[in-house]
Amino acid sequence: MNMFAERLREILKEKNLSQENLARKLDTTQPTVQRWTAGKQEPSFDTLVKICLELNTDPNDLLGFDEIRLMGK
Repeated sequence: MNMFAERLREILKEKNLSQENLARKLDTTQPTVQRWTAGKQEPSFDTLVKICLELNTDPNDLLGFDEIRLMGK
């Protein structure tokens, strides 16, 4: 499972947002968000920035860089 998909699912759950809610906020479709959360597709860089802004989250957290650093130590 890719880290982005896992973190996106976790953050949506933490913020009590559905895939459909996020899709509406990003002007995309729920199936697109579902592919992201399933790890079957990743958003473009521009969309990634929009996701971070909508979810009020740091890109490092969303991409799992903090966890990767911890595992490497």
